[in-house]
Amino acid sequence: MHRITYAGSSILTGSEIAHALLAYAQALAVADTSATIEIPTVEDDGSIGKSELLVGPASQLIADAEDSSAEELVDDSLVGSLRAKARDLRAHGASSSIAQTVSAEDFGASGDASAWDDYRD
Repeated sequence: MHRITYAGSSILTGSEIAHALLAYAQALAVADTSATIEIPTVEDDGSIGKSELLVGPASQLIADAEDSSAEELVDDSLVGSLRAKARDLRAHGASSSIAQTVSAEDFGASGDASAWDDYRD
């Protein structure tokens, strides 16, 4: 397990989740963009919870290994997704990430996605 310290608070999550989160945060910083990420956590009472983190260029995350009586949190889908997004950002920059995460409302009433054509490869 790893304890992530962020913005004066900390959360406990699985080690692979923490490593993937840090890799994605680093890629976001290099691309000078940000994202909101939801990860599973172990609450103080041992139950499973979720935390939402806004990470970007100014994020200061620390992940420390921690012994815990709780079972290791594993989310292969989340880890794979974070790693893929990090690879995509490193390969293509922020534009591909933006194009994947915005909704039709972000383009105004018409939902015209062509407004982002200048940002695509």
